[in-house]
Amino acid sequence: MAPASEAHRTHPLSALLQGLLWGAAIVAGLVWQVLDFDDPNWWALAAVPVGFVAGVVAGYVGWFFTRYVIDEQEIRIERGVLFKSSRRIPFERLQSVDINEPLVARLVGLAELTIEMAGGSESRTRLQFVTLAEARRLRRLLLARAHGSELAEGDPVPVEHRRILHVVPPDQVIIGTLLSLDFIVTVLAALGSLAFGLFTETGWAVLGVLIPAVWGVSQMILNRIVAQWNFTVSRGDRGLRIERGLLSRSSQTIPYDRVQGIAVVEPLIWRRFGWARLDVDVAGYGVVTDESGGISSTTLLPIAPRDAADRLVDVLIPDPERGHGDRVAPPPRSRLFAPIGWRFRWLGSTRSTVTTGTGWITRRRAIVPHHKVQSVEFSQGPLQRRLGLASVEVHTPDGPVSAAIPHLDALEARRVTFEQVERSRLARRSTAADVALGGGVEGADELAGVQPPLGQDDLLG
Repeated sequence: MAPASEAHRTHPLSALLQGLLWGAAIVAGLVWQVLDFDDPNWWALAAVPVGFVAGVVAGYVGWFFTRYVIDEQEIRIERGVLFKSSRRIPFERLQSVDINEPLVARLVGLAELTIEMAGGSESRTRLQFVTLAEARRLRRLLLARAHGSELAEGDPVPVEHRRILHVVPPDQVIIGTLLSLDFIVTVLAALGSLAFGLFTETGWAVLGVLIPAVWGVSQMILNRIVAQWNFTVSRGDRGLRIERGLLSRSSQTIPYDRVQGIAVVEPLIWRRFGWARLDVDVAGYGVVTDESGGISSTTLLPIAPRDAADRLVDVLIPDPERGHGDRVAPPPRSRLFAPIGWRFRWLGSTRSTVTTGTGWITRRRAIVPHHKVQSVEFSQGPLQRRLGLASVEVHTPDGPVSAAIPHLDALEARRVTFEQVERSRLARRSTAADVALGGGVEGADELAGVQPPLGQDDLLG
């Protein structure tokens, strides 16, 4: 067994892969010289092999001076030739370890580890590249050490048994894309441009708009198929795992205790088929924009039947009272702010969670556990004060989940605000007692006093 503090290099092919990427960038810059047909620089073509060789040499040097060390307290990644850097990740701050397989690396059986720490603007560290089997072993080892295991680096790591919760079939991805609002808007814009061109007899103008529109629509469908191919959500002892991708594969782990809230999104046309999308607030991720393919690291399910989405919500945020709590809604006088949408806004609260609903074209539900709430804001603008209205927003960490209900009756909004503050305080105290006493329920009686007992339990799928 190797010593715990022994330094390791990544796979030797990492040098070649990095070098090919750098060489391709050099070649791309030189090719522009050749494509200048007015005054072609043919010497640039001869420099193409030199560019690849230079890239491979640079990649080998970078690989040679990259090492990682796993000891009893941390994982340390050291890089640099002239300027040395050492990134230290203590196990107590390690949040998740994900595996990515870029296409080129996947072709030779390699993968990269993405290590996420708690807090900080640069909380993500990448280790490129190791074999896929080694990446999986390192992930199990690092997560075990992060949870207090005494395993040393060379010890065999038990394989975690997982249960598949849902797999998104490719045909559902394609149909969902064709029925999405962004796809429909793009198609309508292309048809409008075509009709305008035919009416004004400007054929070249039509082609100038139609060809990019067709290309954009094709790319949208292709990117989503490639990115969401075989999107699989599985459940283990420490968290959910999301695996996806046709060409490049990714394997992302979401620890249960890092889930801050879930958003259930139901676009208008999807509701006819009973489909929904799930987004999740994960501590430390912040605001994440959609990557290629319409999904990001905060996408829990890109598209799924409503019952499958509800079951996944129950896994992450269990609440047997969900769907039976009292709701508050804006009064009819709030229609001045939303002539149609005011009817579809509501806020409901149980002993465990607070849920808000908004939207009539695209309906959104935001579900937040009480003990994850950071603060509650009561706000009232000049026109709202005149109409006796106010808004309530339940603050969570930055992410796709927005639990806010605008334009409630002012007295009702004030009552909801103070009630939610009290619920959150009691829930945090109860959660802290559970952790300290191994399952204590201190504060449960007070929570029951805030919310009357229910007469019927929610049936979980």
